Amino acid sequence: MSDDVVIVGAGASGGAAAWRLAKAGFSVTCLEQGDWVSYEDTPSFYNDWEVARQTTHHPNPNVRGNRVDYPVDDSEAAIKPFLYNAVGGSTILWGAHFPRFRPSDFRVRSLDGVADDWPIAYEDLAPFYEENDRMVGVSGLAGDPGNPPRDARQMPPVPPGPGGERMAAAFDRLGWHWWPTDVAINTRPYGEDRGTCNNCGPCDLGCPLGARSSSDVTYWRAAVKAGVRLITGARSFEIETDARGRATGVAYYDRDGKAQRHRANVVALAANGLGTARLMLLSTSRRFPNGLANDSDLVGRRLMHHPTGMVTARFDERMDGYRGPFAVSILSQQFYETDAARDFVRGYQMQLIRSDGPVGTACGGYLPRVPWGRRHHQTFRDTFAHTASLTVTTEDLPRPENRVTLSETLKDAWGIPAPKMTYALDDNTKRMIEHGIGSATRAFEEAGAVEISAQRLVANAGFHLLGTACMGADPETSVVDAACRAHAVPNLLVLDGSVFTTAAALNPTSTIQALALRAADLLVRERRDVEAAA
Repeated sequence: MSDDVVIVGAGASGGAAAWRLAKAGFSVTCLEQGDWVSYEDTPSFYNDWEVARQTTHHPNPNVRGNRVDYPVDDSEAAIKPFLYNAVGGSTILWGAHFPRFRPSDFRVRSLDGVADDWPIAYEDLAPFYEENDRMVGVSGLAGDPGNPPRDARQMPPVPPGPGGERMAAAFDRLGWHWWPTDVAINTRPYGEDRGTCNNCGPCDLGCPLGARSSSDVTYWRAAVKAGVRLITGARSFEIETDARGRATGVAYYDRDGKAQRHRANVVALAANGLGTARLMLLSTSRRFPNGLANDSDLVGRRLMHHPTGMVTARFDERMDGYRGPFAVSILSQQFYETDAARDFVRGYQMQLIRSDGPVGTACGGYLPRVPWGRRHHQTFRDTFAHTASLTVTTEDLPRPENRVTLSETLKDAWGIPAPKMTYALDDNTKRMIEHGIGSATRAFEEAGAVEISAQRLVANAGFHLLGTACMGADPETSVVDAACRAHAVPNLLVLDGSVFTTAAALNPTSTIQALALRAADLLVRERRDVEAAA
């Protein structure tokens, strides 16, 4: 069997591209290693949901240990991986923060003399940001003076809660920018059979109401209705090529461990910055002895995260942070752009997040562990529902030594080499985090916090896996072009965060999906041009 397009990965970008292509009449098959998630079984329904967060639903596949996962060799990585194999991908566990890149994020080399410029601009993505917002459903408020104008959000903002109101007032007194966060969570019914957020809190365990816009309940429902064939339990291990080096299809193991092959005119990779690089490096041939489309030796290199510091404060007054979506409230981009007066290049955003549940509070969530012993109960009462945190989300500049390779010692359940992350922070990032911790501390002091604690690096924050098949105009210094097509393999698309030229300093999912929609749209236009010429 042969299709117009075969996509590897049914996450945020795979869903967006599959839907767009199928709506245009393409025959599309998607291969997904995981399965559909049953929200009837979500841990949110059970009293031990905080235990599940640290075991069966831990974001790190090495801790979670599900058979459908692949392990990651993170022995040489300062930041640990956050990813999930399922229809919906890592959006199954995400917090649904949904900002857009700023125009400056595409022009880092021109503005600040570091990294590289993207071969596209914000204006090229703007219509696809809007289309994506309509498909996903975004709660927020238009008019942010720190960002370009955009259409009205589909729903009003998520209520900030007492902590958000307290910190907004503190930012105002300091004269610092803040704005309600754009959130892919319904504050009123939106989309087919999707309810409204009830502020239960543990969004990272899955949303049984469908209020949180994970890709399985937004794009994938629509994609399947449009005719996409979705094969789950498919563990891809090679992109096959012909003698010219063009992609011909994907080889995979089915859920029984039997090798299968799916042919297509176009192969699209949407397996995240680890999985896509891994599959390209596995796909060696006479034409590509070092991995598919790896003539530039950049496949797997330039791995970027968003190194994150965190400052948590305790207040005498209740903040009730356990109520409401945990990762979204308000954000500040006061320190987002390069400032010559500071000792680092580029910048960071501060995002207010809410607080832990009772078990997380007792065992040490964002604050140091509540000490066991004589004063444990009193300390718990003073802490639970009395805290708020500001994350310091920094821009990670691309460096070739931060990379994904194939592990020599670790393999997955079917014997395929696991990806290995080699990653360290540079001095610029460390200085940025220190500045951000100082800013967040000052904001909490202004807000009247009675206790403040800082983490210099949140190790389990590898939720943004970017840059390992970077976009650029020059085949010598990039892997894909402005249309997300591999320079060396023109019928190979890369649709996920691997293509990011730079990382910006904010959550990338809306940009990933906008890029995937744009790449799919360009493919559709190309076929229409061919048909018109014929």
